[in-house]
Amino acid sequence: MNSLNSEAFTLFGQHILWSDMIGNLFGLAALALGWRRSIWTWPVQFLAGLILFGAFFGHLTGSAGKQAVVMVVALYGWWQWQRGKGQGEDGHISVRFATWRERGTMVAAAAAGTVAVALLFKAYPTLSWDPWPDAYIFVGTVVAMYAQARGMVEFWFAWLLVDLVGVPLNFANGYAFSGFVYVIYGALVLWGMRDWWLRSRKTARPVLEGAPA
Repeated sequence: MNSLNSEAFTLFGQHILWSDMIGNLFGLAALALGWRRSIWTWPVQFLAGLILFGAFFGHLTGSAGKQAVVMVVALYGWWQWQRGKGQGEDGHISVRFATWRERGTMVAAAAAGTVAVALLFKAYPTLSWDPWPDAYIFVGTVVAMYAQARGMVEFWFAWLLVDLVGVPLNFANGYAFSGFVYVIYGALVLWGMRDWWLRSRKTARPVLEGAPA
């Protein structure tokens, strides 16, 4: 991984690392595939996590740990989408809004998880130089990917909330390309949110008896 952690180029005074650039390009591709509800979003996400793990390891251990968790959740998402493929009218997975109970559970898990991970980072300062925002992104990413694996539209809202903290944090840590890519993530999230929202309404619309299909 040493060659991947070398500098690729300088942009606006920021040093862009090969691992940071390649990993985030794969992450961007994974998000675009998720928008299209392609099952290949998960192996691409796994590969992005693997490359970014190498980028962060030894410098930001907490961020490296986040990527390890991302890889585990990517495997879970692959398994879930394999089970659910073909349920949508176009042969892909079907999407839906979460129930209020599911939303409450995810919000509670995100809040409790953020506190727990932040306290862990504070107890072991080598894991993160800024425990609270790093913990927020860590847990928020896991919650977003879980919602995506379950085909929930709320996945996009969760990613948007992660982006709001992820952009300035990546710039502050010197991972400029990650920061730039997170801005593009924001645009993709808005488009993907609209697409899944419309599809969920179409899926949920009841078919009247005797009406044409």
